[in-house]
Amino acid sequence: MNRNQIEGNWKQLKGKVKQQWGKLTDDQLDVIEGKRDELAGKIQEAYGCSQEEAEKQISHWEKVQKDSNRH
Repeated sequence: MNRNQIEGNWKQLKGKVKQQWGKLTDDQLDVIEGKRDELAGKIQEAYGCSQEEAEKQISHWEKVQKDSNRH
């Protein structure tokens, strides 16, 4: 899953993002609009982690989403 796929499918993915990062509010998810860098920033704020850790979590989440779409 790449940046364009996330932005293009944001409405469908928003629920999955909320499941993964439950501390993010609906308002925050609306602001993010599928932008990966915005998502990383909001994860950092909500969970108190580094940018590197937020990016790592997003990369892992993207891989899981990609793998689940294959089945």
